This record gives sequence, C-alpha cells and structure tokens, in this order.
Amino acid sequence: MKISAKMVAELRARTGAGMMDCKKALTEVDGDVDQAIQLLREKGLKASELKSSRDASEGIIVSYIHPGNRVGAIVEINCETDFVARTDVFQDLAKNIAMQIAASKPKYLKREEVPQEVIDSEKDILKQQDDIQGKPDHVIGRIVEGRLDKFYTEVCLLEQTFIRDNNKTIDQIVKESIAQFGENIVINRFALYVLGQS
Repeated sequence: MKISAKMVAELRARTGAGMMDCKKALTEVDGDVDQAIQLLREKGLKASELKSSRDASEGIIVSYIHPGNRVGAIVEINCETDFVARTDVFQDLAKNIAMQIAASKPKYLKREEVPQEVIDSEKDILKQQDDIQGKPDHVIGRIVEGRLDKFYTEVCLLEQTFIRDNNKTIDQIVKESIAQFGENIVINRFALYVLGQS
C-alpha cells in the first residue's frame, strides 16, 4: 500500500512522532493508523529511558479549576519541541495531570523531594500503630518501610494512581507519553490551591 503524505501527517498529528518514524510505522502495518500508533508506542517505550535524560525546555503551563471554584491546580509540563507542545495529545496530557493534582492533592512531585523531617515524622507515626506493637524490631522496620511506600503513593504526584486509569501511575503515563512522542516529557512543577488554605 502506498503511504501518502496525508496519512503521515495525520499520524504525526495524533502522536507527535517524527515524520520518518510515522512513515516507517505506517509502512510496517500496511497503512493501518491505529496499528501504527500502537507500534510507535511499543518502540517508544523501549527508548523512553534514553530520552528521559534529554533537555526538555519547551512545553506548556496548564490550569484546572474544579467545579465549585474551591480547588484549583496549575502545572508546568515540558517537552523538547514546540511542535509537540502544540499537539492536542500533549495538551490533553497536561490537562489530565492538572486535574489529577486537584483531585488527589499531592504535596510533592517525587519521593526524592520529600523532606527528611517529614519522612522521620511519618516513620514515628507508623511505628506507634497498634497492630505492630510487640513485634521484633526487624519486622517492625520492614512493615514501616512498606507503609512508607504507601505514604509516597499518596503524597508524591508521580507515584499516585492515575484518576482516569487505576492500573497506571502518573509516572507510567509520563513514560508512555515519552514513548508516544519520541521526546523527553517532564512534569517540572505544580501548585495546588484550596480555598481558605495557605
């Protein structure tokens, strides 16, 4: 099947992938756009680790105000090119992340940003829980570390379960986007606003 420039342009608009990658994917699947999207995602996931070290200085800032105007979020998401930043898919990703922040109210982007005093305080609280009292210290230590992981999934945006797909974390959504676009994608920073709270 002959792959037309229109088909390549359509696939590029839907995925943000490079023109040559789009043409090659369409050729491999005999012009089936949906299969080409899947193929690009599969190939991209393998390369996402390599891309994550590349500079991402383009992107967008998106806000979301929850109905009722009592909770709002603003997030900066970066990519490598202005072309990807302008795609509907990238902008939908940013809107979904802003909605995630408003709904799940993370305090930090990733666990490395959680201050040590916050971690120490949480460990102290976990050690005092009734169901682990009387257990050997090494067992308590393992239980506390396990529960600390759960704490991170509540307070760190990248470790939270995605509100639109309970089978994925935000980190997985970002990695899938890296694969889809063929560019590094980074959630740079965010802010959450709750009416009456500083």
